[in-house]
Amino acid sequence: MTKAKVAVLKTEPETVLRDYARLLELGEADKYLDKNATTILKDNISWHFMYPGANTTPWQFEGTYLGLKEMGYADQVCVQNNTVVINPFKGERLNKYKPLFEKYNMPVLYNFRPQDIKWVEYKPKGETLVLHKIYPQGLFLPEYFFGKNIVHLPTIKCHVYTTYTGAMKNAFGGLLTTRRHYTHTWIHETLVDLLMIQREIHSGLFNVMDGTTAGNGPGPRTMWPVVKDYILASGDPVAIDAISAKLMGFDPMTIPCIRIAHEKGLGVGDPREIEIVGEDISNVNFHFQTGHNAATGFVKHFWWGPLKKFQKLFFHTPLVYFFVLGSYVFHDYVWYPVKGIPRVRKWLRETKWGKLFQKYPGKFSYY
Repeated sequence: MTKAKVAVLKTEPETVLRDYARLLELGEADKYLDKNATTILKDNISWHFMYPGANTTPWQFEGTYLGLKEMGYADQVCVQNNTVVINPFKGERLNKYKPLFEKYNMPVLYNFRPQDIKWVEYKPKGETLVLHKIYPQGLFLPEYFFGKNIVHLPTIKCHVYTTYTGAMKNAFGGLLTTRRHYTHTWIHETLVDLLMIQREIHSGLFNVMDGTTAGNGPGPRTMWPVVKDYILASGDPVAIDAISAKLMGFDPMTIPCIRIAHEKGLGVGDPREIEIVGEDISNVNFHFQTGHNAATGFVKHFWWGPLKKFQKLFFHTPLVYFFVLGSYVFHDYVWYPVKGIPRVRKWLRETKWGKLFQKYPGKFSYY
């Protein structure tokens, strides 16, 4: 069996943009992306607030854009999505993407705006595990994604529902409507279905992951930011997720979405079958743990625990907005001002990546 390849580099603020260009070359992006097609840069806004480790970094976005441009991918566009608790317009501003859009004259489309992107019914060629059950009236996808390259820009971080979150999870917001929160009971199977669909509809697929500051703990929002200096790239979403999970200290093949995708031949999840180019990471272990915060610790009982039988009552009726509002209030108005902002201040003041963030154009604010 031919090994999958994941490029891994250690980087510093002074060289990070050049290092991203080198990373794309090591990861052989030009083997996975069609130069005659438009390339979608799909950033990851896990939280509209700037929180280290949670979102695509500005240097990750800029370095990927410039590296791809050098390789001949001139037609690049950013596509944003919203969620029931995330505001992408605030996210672009607070995470300093907007000045980059303006600097490079990059088009930005929003998959929830009908004037930007139309949603059309799609019948997968392969057999889905769960999406046909979750969307019995038909699966609708953004028409704009068909026949285009996509480059996912996740970060290295834990996730309370999936242990980790990375390239496979980054397709979640872009490809599914806001009804996607109904998938959480079958989140691992959903991610495998989405990977299969991506391989059907895109002209090319590549993944660039930032771990300059990684997220330890109950992610993707209420984490501890930990400086690690790693950046990763691969044409195989399963392989890059497996290596990211392994770096964090998890066994990738015990994580269902990685294992199922590996078994279905959608990618390589076994680290023994993955070639690492660049850094030697054979002895690296971040010793991360997921844990739970007050909000997720409660809601998880409805997804997988003893309250699962009440899902239809709470999540398929207007009562779902009670949980949405509760999550929004807890994260944005309790946790972030009490615990999040002090951690952001410390990161901005004491770390090299925080200082680099402050050098990027755009006025910084917490809200």
